[in-house]
Amino acid sequence: MTSRYADIYRGSLTDPAAFWGEVAENSHWFKRWDRVLDDSNPPFYKWFAGGETNICFNAVDRHVDGIGVAARPDQTAIIHDSPVTDSITKISYRDLRDRVARCAGALKQHGVGYGDRVIIYMPMVPEAAITMLACARIGAVHSVVFGGFAPQELATRIDDAKPVIIVSASCGIEPGRIVEYKPMLDRAIELASHKPSACLILQRPMNRAIMQVGRDHDYAEAVDKAAPADCVPVKANDPQYILYTSGTTGQPKGVVRDAGGYQVALQWSMSNLYGVKPGEVYWSASDVGWVVGHSYIVYAPLLHGCTTILYEGKPVGTPDAGAFWRVIAAHKPVCLFTAPTALRAIRKEDPQGTLMQNYDISSLRSLFLAGERSDPDTIAWSLDKLGVPVVDHWWQTETGWPICGNPLGIEQLPIKNGSTAVPMPGWNVQCLDPSGQPVGPDEIGALAIKLPLPPGSLPTLWHADDRFRKSYLSDFDGYYQTGDAGFIDADGYVHVMTRTDDVINVAGHRLSTGALEEALSSHPDVAECAVIGIADELKGQLPLGFLVLNAGCARTKEEVLADCIERVRSEIGPVAAFKQAMVVERLPKTRSGKILRGTMQKIADAQPWTMPATIDDPVALDEIETALKAKGYAE
Repeated sequence: MTSRYADIYRGSLTDPAAFWGEVAENSHWFKRWDRVLDDSNPPFYKWFAGGETNICFNAVDRHVDGIGVAARPDQTAIIHDSPVTDSITKISYRDLRDRVARCAGALKQHGVGYGDRVIIYMPMVPEAAITMLACARIGAVHSVVFGGFAPQELATRIDDAKPVIIVSASCGIEPGRIVEYKPMLDRAIELASHKPSACLILQRPMNRAIMQVGRDHDYAEAVDKAAPADCVPVKANDPQYILYTSGTTGQPKGVVRDAGGYQVALQWSMSNLYGVKPGEVYWSASDVGWVVGHSYIVYAPLLHGCTTILYEGKPVGTPDAGAFWRVIAAHKPVCLFTAPTALRAIRKEDPQGTLMQNYDISSLRSLFLAGERSDPDTIAWSLDKLGVPVVDHWWQTETGWPICGNPLGIEQLPIKNGSTAVPMPGWNVQCLDPSGQPVGPDEIGALAIKLPLPPGSLPTLWHADDRFRKSYLSDFDGYYQTGDAGFIDADGYVHVMTRTDDVINVAGHRLSTGALEEALSSHPDVAECAVIGIADELKGQLPLGFLVLNAGCARTKEEVLADCIERVRSEIGPVAAFKQAMVVERLPKTRSGKILRGTMQKIADAQPWTMPATIDDPVALDEIETALKAKGYAE
């Protein structure tokens, strides 16, 4: 492939120090780095060793004062759009700087210093982003825990991070209900061995929390009284935040993000991958509790001088499947980044896109999808209804920013539905067989990344170097194991088909659940689907499909199921042995939209299983178990 992108990508691999050193010139540094890449202690690589910077300064202060960038003090930095409270709030860069500085001052007054940890347990409110930036401002390490996590899960993270203080809110708001955070926080602190010295609680008018005298303090009062704190130089290789991801042992893994490389990579991605200019509005419809929210609600848009949308709502239900189109019409973002599951939910409720016609969404130039594999049919539907490039891109909590995508800011490459397009600079993606040898084009294997990983990716796990090696580096020498399986085609496009654990073995044939789901989702009556491998004495495993049908489907379940089984047979072949599927009302998912295929498989095979900490609605698993038992499984 000969293109401007190809030249840039090649340069990033042949001379990474030169490439990233040049990119880093776009950031402000209090002290320039000694070495762009310190590779003296592999696999613990360091980017911009010896450098000192501050991501809050780069994201906020420099845009107010025009230091190395155009001054934009009066431009809106954050739009908080909250259909659950029927409110819209806009915060300028100047106001953001002042609020962040006072919040940082309040943290200092409560004993938080450089390197100390602060846990943030909040809903999608501006104060969550402000507190993240305030921690970065004074060199403290924030750890955001998704609002509404159960007490035991929060307690586990308290014991691992050992925060000086916890910043929380009285409640979160879901369609039709109030979620009280404070009782869950109280219980978590009770369960945890480590006790924070103080809690700052944002009192929301919908539900005021009962405060514990001596420990709990009103967030708004503490911030209002505090003296503003200045940005401090932060060493490039010091941790900026810890973000916990689920671990196979039940003990969450604390992914560390360093202060220097992260901002460099994010800033590159905004202009080159997403194709967004400073001053434009950018919308990532995620949550600050997830990596997408860290990178592309808070840090990247602000680093780039954009206006970012903080959305406290759902794709459907606040109030209907036109919610996203209302936000676009109101605030004019040029780019929307969301999860495929959000689009599938919208399509299920409004398959013809009728509600979209009520809104002017002409500002939108692109749609980016990540978090769960995007089936080609969802991409095709989005392309048809929106009329803009739809980019399925691939990354993980650990990587911090996209591994693969279509670099719209450099040049739009041909879109292949079902592919996450091409690797971004620094990501040397290989497809390997079980012995660690590269496989040929279009052959399924483990997707791995040759070390060193580029800036922005995890340098290690929080206080767990050995676990870092074992979890990510032990499968293939010299590679980071992504845990995803797929293939790379002859054009260098990466196709992420499934998690490595979701590859099923049917009579010795390795099949991707993603390929089977691709065939099923192409049926016009199927809104979304999932395929798992169930144990079979004869063939080892057999695929079992779960289908959610579009609203208003006129055909019987039996007709749709028969069509789908025949569709898989004709598109994948008899080798798939796909003969069993069932229609369900919904699929069990995490709060970030990932389908819980592993748990579904354990239920189907009557294996012991535990309730995932991140599940959105536990009742959904009960529904799946009931459906499986009706078919003779799960017993």
